[in-house]
Amino acid sequence: MWPRTGGVDCHLPAFGWGRLTIDVSRPEVNTHWTDSGDAHEERGLKHRGRADVRVVPIPPDLVKILRQHIDEFGTAKDDRLFRSERDGVIASTAYTEVWQQARLLAFTPAQVASPLAKRPYDLRHTAVSLGLNAGVPEPDVAERAGHGVDVLLRVYAKCIDGQQEIANERIGDALAA
Repeated sequence: MWPRTGGVDCHLPAFGWGRLTIDVSRPEVNTHWTDSGDAHEERGLKHRGRADVRVVPIPPDLVKILRQHIDEFGTAKDDRLFRSERDGVIASTAYTEVWQQARLLAFTPAQVASPLAKRPYDLRHTAVSLGLNAGVPEPDVAERAGHGVDVLLRVYAKCIDGQQEIANERIGDALAA
């Protein structure tokens, strides 16, 4: 299954890991700042050449969810995976409102009051932190996030937690060898 969804090719196999191949971005901006006057203007990927692509592996559970979504709802006329009731681009205000409602349902009152997953964008930080804390090599985590390793280490190095014993053991093993 390879639906094309607004600048993204989706490889969604029946089993196992899938991938998204991204070749454009469509950020939401004030219409005064776009050449077209639209709120979403197609642009190249940030800090990359116009012809560059970004391949993002996606875990089997997400592949399954996306396949189910396509089976149930199909895609928009322009093949976007998610669309508004009138087949348009979903405004950030709409998904932010749904996100806030989901936080109320999923979190304790103390968590809701905290900055935990305050915005959908915070999931990006969560994914990077998860990869680093799982011991995934920094270049791989950076590539998945669309960062350079220098940015990854500058921004996220402080999130690595509970690794001191593992580091001490690895250094001790290397010294003993």
